[in-house]
Amino acid sequence: MEKEKINQEFRIEEDSLGKLKIPKDTYWGIHTQRALDNFKFSNYKIPFILIKAYAYVKLACAKANYKLGYLKKDKFKAIEQACKDIIDGKLKDAFPLDPFQGGAGTSLNMNLNEVIANRALEILGYEKGRYDIIHPLKHVNLHQSTNDTFPTALKIAVLFLLEKLQDKIAKLQGAFQKKEKEFSDILKLGYTELQEAIPMTLGKKFSAFADVLLRDRWRIWKAKERIRWTNLGGTAIGTGALAPKDYIFLVNEILREITNLNLARHENPVSTTAFLDDINEVVGLLDVYASNINKIFNDLRLLNFIKEIKLPSLQAGSSIMLGKVNPVLCEAAIQIATRVKSNSLSIRELLSFSTFEIVEFLPAISFFIIESLELLTNLTEKLISYVENIKVGDLSEENVFKSFSCLTLLVPILGYEKTLKLVKEYKQSEFKNIKEFLEYKFGKEFTKKLLSKKYILSLGFDKKIFESFEEKNE
Repeated sequence: MEKEKINQEFRIEEDSLGKLKIPKDTYWGIHTQRALDNFKFSNYKIPFILIKAYAYVKLACAKANYKLGYLKKDKFKAIEQACKDIIDGKLKDAFPLDPFQGGAGTSLNMNLNEVIANRALEILGYEKGRYDIIHPLKHVNLHQSTNDTFPTALKIAVLFLLEKLQDKIAKLQGAFQKKEKEFSDILKLGYTELQEAIPMTLGKKFSAFADVLLRDRWRIWKAKERIRWTNLGGTAIGTGALAPKDYIFLVNEILREITNLNLARHENPVSTTAFLDDINEVVGLLDVYASNINKIFNDLRLLNFIKEIKLPSLQAGSSIMLGKVNPVLCEAAIQIATRVKSNSLSIRELLSFSTFEIVEFLPAISFFIIESLELLTNLTEKLISYVENIKVGDLSEENVFKSFSCLTLLVPILGYEKTLKLVKEYKQSEFKNIKEFLEYKFGKEFTKKLLSKKYILSLGFDKKIFESFEEKNE
């Protein structure tokens, strides 16, 4: 009786290490089960975007094998539908593996092979585990290796995510450009080393934010061009051993067609199997973007602190201090940027420890880069409306022109020593602001020219503005 119950709940599968009980209704098989037993380290799972990308690879391989006569129609049709089911997100629970695993990604590849095989069997009306009909390796993994399919799947996932991130950065850039125009006539002080510097406009400050995001978009475009080259068809070490020549060329064409991505077979798959320097380039650009986000939103929270801008109020800021509102999204941005930079370091270290003909640490590398891309994309989307709702703070000209640093504008006219004397004189005086002091020393007309936006924002010092003043003081 007990034996009958066990048979109802489990099926028995066998590999080179022996037999294993597999829960009867699961789509995965013995290789996935061993990985589940071996690699229980975290609550993380392989990101589904990578599973989906891998299913595209498996679908392309099946199509190529069918078109070339290596796979029979009934088997192909069932495998094709199984792949499409995964791409449509219908089998998410069938991929339970921890990203921290050994084996260079073989566990994940076998997870795909087994799920596709068992779903295909189900489509054909067979019980799961009937590998004599459709086999995970003989049919689903035909002419493939983990070492050519996994890197290709990763590049597809990264390309999908880069498209999304690029779109969000463009919209964030646009939000800053709108504020640049809105704030174009509002004077403020610049700051260097957290000390008051010469005047500028708030619009110029926001133009710097917009421009650095433009450069981030350009870097993404360049990286997308780099990672479109795959090693698919290279099999175990890039030489293409055990895969037919006609399959090697056809599979890449099919993959490009079904993903709608500008993918191409690299002319030296041995190199692209042993090195993922193109992925490292993407990691570098994410690191740069994270650093830029960190600086931008740290600057914004400081500008909010000194009341030059008003950040949107998102939530109550204290459980005890009434009315307190914190710059919470800026703080979240800084934390996410820090996480991305730590992921970048982990990826670079793992890539540098790969040996000879493969990159052994693809599961963790994939997890880190996909997490970074998804974090940055989700964050950037949130930041768009946040920036759109930033308001001007207390930036009256009276407040701006209280700072003695505004006297630096006199240096091209009077020289350093004379200007320094005026700084000392102003500090010891009782004038409310620089404007009053300058009007007292040089008159209203000169002061108006010196503190005008035209002079403050001029590209290079224009002596013609002050010709009458110079003649008067010769």
